[in-house]
Amino acid sequence: MLVRPWELGPATTSLRRVYDVALLVAACVRSGTRVDLAWLVSRDGPAVDPSEALALTPGGGRNGHVWGGAADDQVAELAPAVGGGRLLALDVGEYEAALAGQAATGAGRALALPADALPRDLWDRLVAREPICLVTEVDADGLVRGTRLVEADEIEAEEAEVVAAWAAGRSTAAVTRGRVITVLRPVPTLVAAGPGPVGDAVARIADVLGWRVHRAPDPASAIPLVVGLTVLDSLVVTGHDDEVAGRILEAGLASRVGYVGVVAPRARQEARLVWLTDRNIDGLERIHGPAGLDIGARTPGEVAAAVVAEAIAVHRGDVQVIA
Repeated sequence: MLVRPWELGPATTSLRRVYDVALLVAACVRSGTRVDLAWLVSRDGPAVDPSEALALTPGGGRNGHVWGGAADDQVAELAPAVGGGRLLALDVGEYEAALAGQAATGAGRALALPADALPRDLWDRLVAREPICLVTEVDADGLVRGTRLVEADEIEAEEAEVVAAWAAGRSTAAVTRGRVITVLRPVPTLVAAGPGPVGDAVARIADVLGWRVHRAPDPASAIPLVVGLTVLDSLVVTGHDDEVAGRILEAGLASRVGYVGVVAPRARQEARLVWLTDRNIDGLERIHGPAGLDIGARTPGEVAAAVVAEAIAVHRGDVQVIA
């Protein structure tokens, strides 16, 4: 059976990214607990996504993936010997790829380092989901000599390879003679909360845009997803129950989410504002409702298109909030 990303339950999420494991790694670094971080920097076949990362903690703990999970065991076996960090040679066969549900096989390389060997302010920036450019110097044997964080306003003064990697506009890695360039860019997340066909359609459109999508039909599944949203992300709330929608909106307004849209008739929207006001919830001016640009939408798909278009416009700064 085909499982679509927007149909996944709250316990089943997309592959863990370095932005997702940053809190865990930061906590380990602060407590003095060793944690190794590894990410793919090259492989045969498809381009790599270095934001897909694996954190390894003492006792065999793992959080995240490398090569979609196909190289996790190899990395976990090799990482304890990295010392101050090194490039790991990987070889993913058909068996490992099949177990992880991956199509790509062949040779690749991952960069593995102790977290405390990376710039200390990296973790706060990853938690804040900022774009990152790392330059790691390696010797002829693949041993890491050091890693530096390149500021965005310093990119143009760097070598051509660094400039090109940053200009790609996506997470990417480049292995050149003597160094590894890693560019990490966060992907917007959308939580489509509440029941109904409009929420389903919003999730489908967001998936086409390449956003990370969570479909959460009820508060129990939605609220844990909503509280971690940032200014890059969007929350769309559907459904007719004011208390259900209100609880989700309360969580959204307590987060840093950049777009909050409520799909409901104006009378229902006003009732929800009353529900939130009675509970002294702040930030009501951040809510877009009824959500969606005015394109004369009628069907669930058209309404969803209008809502996602409004979310994009808000994130671009082209639409003002109307409460």
